[in-house]
Amino acid sequence: MNGPKVIKKADDLEGSSELVKTGYESLSEEDKSKVRGICGDSKKETVIPLNRTKTEKEIKNNNGASIVLGRDRWGMPCTGYGGRGDNGAAAIDIVVGRMGAGAVEEVKGKKTTTEVDFVRDAARIYISQKTDIDLNFNLSAGRIGSPGLQMNGPVRSKPSPRSGIALKADGIRIIARQGIKLVTRTDARNSQDGSIQSVDGIDIIAGNLDTGDSFSLQPMVKGDNLIEALEKVITNIDKLNGCVDSFLTHQSSFNEKLTNHFHITPFFGQPDLPSFPVVAEGIKAQLNNLLQSKMSLKFHKINLAGFRNNYLAKSGKKYINSRHNNVN
Repeated sequence: MNGPKVIKKADDLEGSSELVKTGYESLSEEDKSKVRGICGDSKKETVIPLNRTKTEKEIKNNNGASIVLGRDRWGMPCTGYGGRGDNGAAAIDIVVGRMGAGAVEEVKGKKTTTEVDFVRDAARIYISQKTDIDLNFNLSAGRIGSPGLQMNGPVRSKPSPRSGIALKADGIRIIARQGIKLVTRTDARNSQDGSIQSVDGIDIIAGNLDTGDSFSLQPMVKGDNLIEALEKVITNIDKLNGCVDSFLTHQSSFNEKLTNHFHITPFFGQPDLPSFPVVAEGIKAQLNNLLQSKMSLKFHKINLAGFRNNYLAKSGKKYINSRHNNVN
């Protein structure tokens, strides 16, 4: 997979305090090797502490890994449903690398702290009992929409909180030794005790493009139904092939009769001579029907059969259905 080049070195102390930088540089190579974190040894690196609220409990280490048990917020302490004092807004925020590559431990000699930052923090799993998940992570509403992102004409509707889980990192892989299911609408009511009236599907949105009113997202195809439809198309084309073949057969018979056609003369009932231009053109037409039209129809049938076997049969090299993944 292509991606940006790694620009941060393993021992890069960019963002660390001047005291840390000076202290590290003053160490001997032997002592430096003891604080490089090799094989689980201790390591000094740039870590920015969270500006915690009174109700937040944090489990963390000295290398930027943190689990915060708190209430819903997406930034400063007053953000989110937890920040405005709502009940039922518990949250668990699992984060590594606060402020990402831009972490700075001090500014003008003063230690810095950071807030929850859904954009700059390196990676996180965010779980909230009550939140506007897509709005807070600045995600496109897509076709299925989301609380706080439903389109109401040209204006977004008022946020409507739900429980939510978000995973964000440079790369996310979901790996199963057996199967993976993406399932929607398993219950009749949501976490806010609201009735679920419709079935929301699954949107796959590359580039987080805002579809807005244009709805550039398109429905996924049901493979079995597509095969059935294409089978009918091919069958009808095949029947049309037969109709053209039958027509050519009858036309060839007529052309043969026309080519050999003659009239009876008034001279003792003798037949006159055939029309030489008609005979020549008739023979030419017969040969064309045989060598071109008939052969073309034959190859056409072969191509149709090849298309069916290649794309519509499970054994085909370019079978249009996934042999493993399904969508409703």
